[in-house]
Amino acid sequence: MKNKQDYQVGKPTWCRGCGLFGILEALKRAASALNLEPENMVMVTGIGCHGRTNSYFRAYGFHGLHGRVLPVASGIKLANPGLTVLGVSGDGDAYSIGMGHFIHTLRKNIGLTLVVVDNRIYALTQGQASPTSGLGFPSISTPFGSKEYPLDGLKLALASGGTFISRGFSGEVGHLAGLVEKAMSHRGFSLVEVLSPCVTQNAVNTYNWFRSRLLNVEEEPGYDPSDPAKAWSLLNREDRLPVGLVFRQEKASYEEMALEGFDLPLAAADLRPDMARLEKIMEKFR
Repeated sequence: MKNKQDYQVGKPTWCRGCGLFGILEALKRAASALNLEPENMVMVTGIGCHGRTNSYFRAYGFHGLHGRVLPVASGIKLANPGLTVLGVSGDGDAYSIGMGHFIHTLRKNIGLTLVVVDNRIYALTQGQASPTSGLGFPSISTPFGSKEYPLDGLKLALASGGTFISRGFSGEVGHLAGLVEKAMSHRGFSLVEVLSPCVTQNAVNTYNWFRSRLLNVEEEPGYDPSDPAKAWSLLNREDRLPVGLVFRQEKASYEEMALEGFDLPLAAADLRPDMARLEKIMEKFR
């Protein structure tokens, strides 16, 4: 059985108190609980403070462009469906420049897990308002308060056909680890949004601010995560922030349907082109 320390590499350099420490700990606990071999895992990260996560987590890693976590992670999963593929994005990375990829990966139900680190700010670039920043949020890009309504990633995921939609809090590592474990065991695409305070750039959405607003769906009497109407109603509560497994549905994954009948993994196949046939085709364009 793997120990969580089997997945630790190096010493993180995030700001003291950063929510990413809790997220990294939750990822290690979840991998340990599932007894995953590091060589059978791939972590893909984007641009942002979260982008260092795969430097500290023992697995194969790919640090890509801003907003492009999901195309890379999807390609890895389709090339070798036997891998456990984990994407880690920020709220700007996933819900701004990466939003198109986010929606289409949801509707395709590709079998990977995406952890969205939501600190409600662009922290790495010194604190601009992000898509999840609240109306009136003061920042260096919105000195008079943001005039934009915030985006709710879980609502967007539910409307886009997501089959595993959850939210955790980096200040509750045990609960978050359980969500990640369930997400990585899910058949199809799984979303784990994590409310994660930025102690350096965001003085509004602090640990205490989040704690005072959390609503654990598992403590709601009669809550059924398989009911999309109940999930939608819960996500529309303005007074509380639901955490836990909000919605889950069993549905065939994209790779199960698209790769049926193929010899797998495709990554091991001989995909070299037939040069004689290629030259014949190219003659038509010369």
